[in-house]
Amino acid sequence: MRQMSRAPALSSDVKLREVWAWSMYDFANSGYTTVVITAVFSAYFVSVVSNNAPWGTFAWTAALSLSYAAILVTGPLVGAWADAHAAKKKLLLVSTAGCVLCTALLAFAAPGSVAVALIFIVLSNYFFGTGENLIAAFLPELADSNAMGRVSGWGWAFGYFGGIVSLGLCLVYITASQKAGDPAAHFVPVSMLITAAFFAVAAFPTFVFLKERAVAQPQTANPWKRVKQTLEHSLRYRDLRRFLLCIVFYQAGIQTVIALAAIYAQQVMKFTTAETITLILVVNVTAAIGAFAFGYVQDAIGHVRAIALTLCGWIVMIGIAFFSESKETFWIAANLAGLCMGSAQAAGRALVGYLAPPARLAEFFGLWGLATKAASIFGPLTYGVVTWTFAGNHRLAILATGAYFVVGLALLFAINVERGREAALAAETG
Repeated sequence: MRQMSRAPALSSDVKLREVWAWSMYDFANSGYTTVVITAVFSAYFVSVVSNNAPWGTFAWTAALSLSYAAILVTGPLVGAWADAHAAKKKLLLVSTAGCVLCTALLAFAAPGSVAVALIFIVLSNYFFGTGENLIAAFLPELADSNAMGRVSGWGWAFGYFGGIVSLGLCLVYITASQKAGDPAAHFVPVSMLITAAFFAVAAFPTFVFLKERAVAQPQTANPWKRVKQTLEHSLRYRDLRRFLLCIVFYQAGIQTVIALAAIYAQQVMKFTTAETITLILVVNVTAAIGAFAFGYVQDAIGHVRAIALTLCGWIVMIGIAFFSESKETFWIAANLAGLCMGSAQAAGRALVGYLAPPARLAEFFGLWGLATKAASIFGPLTYGVVTWTFAGNHRLAILATGAYFVVGLALLFAINVERGREAALAAETG
């Protein structure tokens, strides 16, 4: 009876309640990316804080790039330290507290307060990205090796619904404030407080029910030495290394869309704040469907084919957005982006978990974070440079973004998944 109560996709000692608690972290932290990075604060920074200055979009992308650069440098070290001390959960608590606090402090970003806004964007996004790496490292401990796509998809899907709830709460407040005649300088700061509170409350079950299964490895407690060993032995994991390079390129495109979606909608398609938020709400539903359903597709057709399918979808989306002249057409592009976003994010995380040596999960998910954050540096920054150089030409910038998906697709087909899995398991027993 106990055997039947446990989903077959999970490891033998994992209960469904623990997977729910793990997924709740995706549910909690998605409010940050949805409200702060994508839908509300990004457009507010460009239009209000920087007063539509020509450098506004570039400053926004530069701040994000700086935070991602910090994660790029520290991510593998944090992961190595977490593995050595069996401390993923403890470090996750620290990163969560940091993101919640700095998100709340964004409420002080008034019109003209460019420095305040940039400082707390850099810090909050750094803590968010560090926590993202750590929570991902729990996945291979929870899921059966043949069902990582499925379980990863559950988490991403649940996460997108968290984005919907947090953005919905903000939309209720923003709509009421706009009816009362309040300016964005009033309702956006309060939205930051709502987002911070939502993150803190929704993440609580993670720290209650999620278990730390790792065993401390004091002989490798020096994180610098541990990462150095990983880099020295990287030839064993050539397929994982190739996939991380592939991630750098296609994630550059994804992170650009996440960071610039609201700005593009308002600057090019002339969406209002309420229309933008409504669009992002619907896109989150589409992304949740993509993440949940595509996990099963990935397990059925294979990792490489599944990710290739999503990258083709991204390329089509870029073409639609570039040629779009109406809000209706842009709605189609945005929802296609949502479908591909949920699919690609869940599929990528699952494949890293499949190719990573089981004893070095946090460390290799730190390298996964390194790849995604490297992409997050030059992806949005490329967009910002193009708009600044070509007099605010957002259409040209979105077209440049499409090139990253094309390169990622080309690199994907050099990966042999089963050979990479054998190398990971050989490292575990060798």
